[in-house]
Amino acid sequence: MEQVKVVLQDREIPKKWYNILADLPTPMKPPLHPGTGQPVTPGDLAAIFPMNIIEQEASSKRWIKIPDEVLQKYLLWRPSPLYRAYNFEKLLNCPVKIYYKNEGVSPAGSHKPNAAIPMAYYNKVAGTKRITTETGAGQWGSALSMACQMFGLICRVYMVKISYEQKPYRRMMMNTWGAECIPSPSNLTQAGRNVLAEHPDSPGSLGIAISEAIEDCVTSKDTKYALGSVLNHVLLYQSIIGLEAQKQMKKIGVYPDVVMGCCGGGSNFAGIALPYVCDKIHGKDVKIVGAEPSSCPSMTKGPFAYDFGDLAKTTPLLPMYTLGHDYVPAPIHAGGLRYHGMAPIVSHLVRENFIEPRAYDQLKTFDAGVKWARTEGFIPAPETNHVLAAVVDEAMRAKEEGKEKVILFNWSGHGLVDMSSYDAYLSGKLQAYELPDHEIDRALNAIKNFPKP
Repeated sequence: MEQVKVVLQDREIPKKWYNILADLPTPMKPPLHPGTGQPVTPGDLAAIFPMNIIEQEASSKRWIKIPDEVLQKYLLWRPSPLYRAYNFEKLLNCPVKIYYKNEGVSPAGSHKPNAAIPMAYYNKVAGTKRITTETGAGQWGSALSMACQMFGLICRVYMVKISYEQKPYRRMMMNTWGAECIPSPSNLTQAGRNVLAEHPDSPGSLGIAISEAIEDCVTSKDTKYALGSVLNHVLLYQSIIGLEAQKQMKKIGVYPDVVMGCCGGGSNFAGIALPYVCDKIHGKDVKIVGAEPSSCPSMTKGPFAYDFGDLAKTTPLLPMYTLGHDYVPAPIHAGGLRYHGMAPIVSHLVRENFIEPRAYDQLKTFDAGVKWARTEGFIPAPETNHVLAAVVDEAMRAKEEGKEKVILFNWSGHGLVDMSSYDAYLSGKLQAYELPDHEIDRALNAIKNFPKP
């Protein structure tokens, strides 16, 4: 009988997170204070993050111990299984072996609890009573809602309005776990009111929702803010995905030729990729591919520049590939990938040629997702469909080249509460949207007066 799953025992779960900053051949550019233009200090971040998280954000230690209280929560679903996609391989009929890490087995249905649980834990330890955050498709918001409930914290989530309308069941998940979910832009913050005054029908964006969540945080008592992607500490927590995958592939004596993930802000992609980037830095021959939407192609079309992480310019200036902090992406169904920038760590690694970015339109991604569902059974999240399109692309390349390849990718979450997206695709309502070139000119104009990295 063919082995479909590789499963680690509870005792084999990684006990430490991996920090790529310890192994970078060239140092990253620092985030800058928008007022002084100087590198950000821990004190500059203290208004929105607890100090224990700030220390991890700035840390260059290679390994950071996972607290026992976090490991206990992880064990509800981790270690997650590694699967071999035999049926998808047969459909493609290419010389590839396809393995995937199934992060859809978490209670929230995605990889997001890997970061939400330690954030809730560290905030609880620091004395935080309430957390604000933003969410695109609702994956992060639902994960943080669950984590806050586990540690007795109040949670308010600002959800991008178009996703709030497209994905009502994500809002219901947040409510079930005890959180409040607000469509963004809203009238609860000045940032939201400013957007609505100029664009009453705004579909929202992650940049707007971040501005609202940060404003709520700094104007409220005993409140901190939690970001679900982009920043160093978030990518650190997600590294458990790749660390488990390395253990699992070692068990079966296989090493990937290609490692892949979908990219919005960078969290799930970094989770699978960064332990393998470490291997690549130290001489391993492995290709690492990040798949982003052609409607929001920060890595493949955006400039590498200092830019804000939000619309209201409340965050530090981050060195990243960006489409401009004022960019409001087209309302595609992969709401979790509709972010104007890319994680500084991922951006740095793209610049240094350790990561290859590719962009795919939503028709190609849903075509791949439906093929996957009809062969492997699991219905993927619209975000996950982007990496599936990249897997199909890579398999076809292997066939053209006549080379056998082992592909590993992160199946970042299920799509069981995203069925309206599939309905739109199957009924022919989706379009293959590409970002117009004039939007790049707008992005360059938005950041023209910022410091140059």
